[in-house]
Amino acid sequence: MSDVDLSLNAAERSRRLRELAALFLRLGATAFGGPAAHIAMMEDEVVTRRKWLTPEEFTDTLGIVNIIPGPNSTELAIHIGYARAGWGGLLVAGVCFIVPATLIVAAIGWAYVAYGTLPQVQGLLMGVKPVIIAVIAQAVWRLARSACKDAGLIAVGVLSVAASMLGVHELLVLAGAGVLGLVLNMVRRPPVQPGTAVKSIGVPGLGLGWGIGAASGAAGIAGTGAVIAAPFSPLALFLFFVKVGSVLFGSGYVLLAFLKADLVDRLHWLTEQQLLDAVAVGQVTPGPVFTTATFIGFLLGGWSGAAVATVGIFLPAFVFVALAGLVLPRLRASRWFAPVLDGLNVGSLGLMAAVAVLLAREAVVDWMTLALALTSAALLLRFRVNSAWLVLGGGVIGLVAAWLH
Repeated sequence: MSDVDLSLNAAERSRRLRELAALFLRLGATAFGGPAAHIAMMEDEVVTRRKWLTPEEFTDTLGIVNIIPGPNSTELAIHIGYARAGWGGLLVAGVCFIVPATLIVAAIGWAYVAYGTLPQVQGLLMGVKPVIIAVIAQAVWRLARSACKDAGLIAVGVLSVAASMLGVHELLVLAGAGVLGLVLNMVRRPPVQPGTAVKSIGVPGLGLGWGIGAASGAAGIAGTGAVIAAPFSPLALFLFFVKVGSVLFGSGYVLLAFLKADLVDRLHWLTEQQLLDAVAVGQVTPGPVFTTATFIGFLLGGWSGAAVATVGIFLPAFVFVALAGLVLPRLRASRWFAPVLDGLNVGSLGLMAAVAVLLAREAVVDWMTLALALTSAALLLRFRVNSAWLVLGGGVIGLVAAWLH
């Protein structure tokens, strides 16, 4: 059992599990905008409103989930559940964040199979995207106040934003931020005197090098002919998505490259148009972007195929977070890894800030979207309005504006 499990009585554990279920079911149904937006909404709910985690604990977790494979925001939800209510919380938070999005995507898959087209969502997104920019911006601002502990770490954060804007891969940005964090710590601290004991991490093979190695392995899988064309089966579908969930880093565009290489080019299970539609559904629906797998599973095997694909792609995330949760306190206590984690934290915030800037270029296109972004920012920063209500309100305004046009 975890330390959290041992510290809770049955009544308190049950109460916490209910709270986690209610929160993550709502987020899973309303968290539009991709991982950066999901993380921002979780920060608002978990750190600012409920105070389940301190800003430092939240940014430490964010730094870790950025260097393990899988969907970052889903892994963050799983870790929040673990920190709040132990192993039961890990399962409840993760499942409740995934299930609403899965049901929505499966329903869209059913409509797609029945009618051959995707529903029109342009109006909805026109109103949601400006709100999402404000949500991400205020989360970055709040987290940066605890993560940027000195001028050196502020500089690391600025460099991370610049590198991401120039197109540097996310893992390279994080690796550079971690190394700079360690270098800054070595410059600030006096060298270790002979005979002084140095506390080690005590987890061989776990750390930044492991994450980069996994990413390299992912690239190798995507770029070789290792997968041989085979007839479709539910087991083959499950194993394929377990592999994807186990090695995939990066954005939805990286997921697109994986899926095209295997499902379109090698296995010939999907056409390119079906794949593009599947990725589009994952991007425009609330909750995890990896529900693209749910849509693909429905196209290939109906409701059972959707379930198999969903379990396959998300299962590794639960395993990775369980392992990370066991070692994170030791990593933070390590003299050598703690400054690396500080660098990873500001690097992660730099990636979020860069995403907000890039989204703003696409989302703020006229006076209405500009007004939505500025109004949302004011309501979040001044009145602390719940971000979920702002997202829903923006969607309604976008739908009304599209209908009037």
